[in-house]
Amino acid sequence: MSSGVVRRTSAKASGENPPRKNGFINYDNLIYMKEMAQRRDEIEQKIKADVINEVKHQLNKVLDKALTDSKQNTPSNNDRKGNCNSRHKLEQGKVFVARCSLLDELFEISHIRTIYHMFVAALFLFALSTLAVDYIDQGRLVLDLDLFLYAFGQLSTVIWAWGLMFGYTLLGPYHVVRVWGGLYHSSQKRTRVIAGAALILCAAQLSMLGIFPVYVVLRYQLPPASRFIIILEQIRFVMKSYSFIRETVPVVLRNTPLKGEQLRYPSLHSYLYFLFCPTLIYREVYPRNSYIRWDCVGNNFLKILGSVFYLYFILVRLCIPVFMNKSSQAFSTRTLILALFHATFPGMLILMLGFYAFLHCWLNAFAEMLRFADRMFYKDWWNSTSFTNYYRTWNIVVHDWLYYYGYRDFLWLLGEKCRSMATLSVFALSALVHEYVFTLGFGFFYPVMFCTFAGIGVVFNFTLNDKRKSPVWNVIMWTCLFIGQGVHVCLYCLEWYAQIHCPRTGTSFWELVTPRSWTCSYQ
Repeated sequence: MSSGVVRRTSAKASGENPPRKNGFINYDNLIYMKEMAQRRDEIEQKIKADVINEVKHQLNKVLDKALTDSKQNTPSNNDRKGNCNSRHKLEQGKVFVARCSLLDELFEISHIRTIYHMFVAALFLFALSTLAVDYIDQGRLVLDLDLFLYAFGQLSTVIWAWGLMFGYTLLGPYHVVRVWGGLYHSSQKRTRVIAGAALILCAAQLSMLGIFPVYVVLRYQLPPASRFIIILEQIRFVMKSYSFIRETVPVVLRNTPLKGEQLRYPSLHSYLYFLFCPTLIYREVYPRNSYIRWDCVGNNFLKILGSVFYLYFILVRLCIPVFMNKSSQAFSTRTLILALFHATFPGMLILMLGFYAFLHCWLNAFAEMLRFADRMFYKDWWNSTSFTNYYRTWNIVVHDWLYYYGYRDFLWLLGEKCRSMATLSVFALSALVHEYVFTLGFGFFYPVMFCTFAGIGVVFNFTLNDKRKSPVWNVIMWTCLFIGQGVHVCLYCLEWYAQIHCPRTGTSFWELVTPRSWTCSYQ
């Protein structure tokens, strides 16, 4: 009896209420409850440990990505202290890292995805409004695709011309540099070998990637979209072949083969892969994914098709009606200002479509098909508070080429003190190429692109620079983009209709370079 009292007293002292049976403690149930409590504590501790490990793993991934980006974009202390020669060696070129495109990550957020859905809804509204207008005016519910058929006409000519340019780009520079490398290490007259190979390569490049595309565009009088395909592919092949030569020649010069050994030279397969992968910087090996997501490829091409239709509706609903009416009015300040503000909204939509369709969908589609893992084709340019940052982040693919083969090589030749001259040379090159594309694409000379890039763009680069950090400057940047796109769409549309209503009457120099919209009276 006393032992039972002791047991009850100890239970009360411990603050527990052990299960009883006929006034006595059931120790089997008590032991079972303690074991269950211990197991519960063990499970809780295991869950906590798993959660902590997962959080650490995710944080490590984020930090590794941030450190990788900072290493690529920020020079080290040794680089800052070093001289120009140590900073601009070939080995310090672009480093490719496996990473996703920024929009792919942002679209995983429901709020950002909703903005995308808003643009899709606007596309449906454009289609419905176009169908409604066509039904009211012409009594039909079928989209008039004559604009498409006209813009992409003579595709057979485009295909065979592209095939010739591609065939030369694949075989010409590759074999010329290969033969030159073999002769360079085996011949004692190296200066003559270098001069001869350079002359042959320059002549071939000028003929096939310089004169030939222009001849095709002018000889066959291709429509605008077909013209742009030929000219843009011409520029892409020039940039790709230059990168291959620029990256391969120093390697050939440094690696002298021993007797009986063959010259170390990139494989044709690696060069062929480079011609299609979405980068303009040649490497023998790139980071690759393990498999192809064909559903992702199909979705990207469907989005590109949707963007083309989006562009069609913008032109049909927002541009053509406005500028057809403007074409009946004489050129004046009032006409220009009204046309400018009418063109601001469609101009900005065209900019966004061009960015999304090409820099995101098109490049990601080819990257997926080729298992190309580095998908950083752009950065968050929309958050820029300076035009300096905007130029760096808008198009990473072209920016890398201009930086490594334009800006950096310029500094390597003339020294660090010529940074401003190097920047101006890159802007001048970009302005000339943009103006060349638009002149041949539209079929008339109107140096809007050259003036905005070489003039306004340079001023903005040096004035609206990285020192501007306030969000107000982001508003200013967007305002300038809206106005700039409005100027482009406005002036090119006015000149397009002026060329139709007031065709040239001569072939003199001033007749060719003077915009028709300045003098056309539309009578």
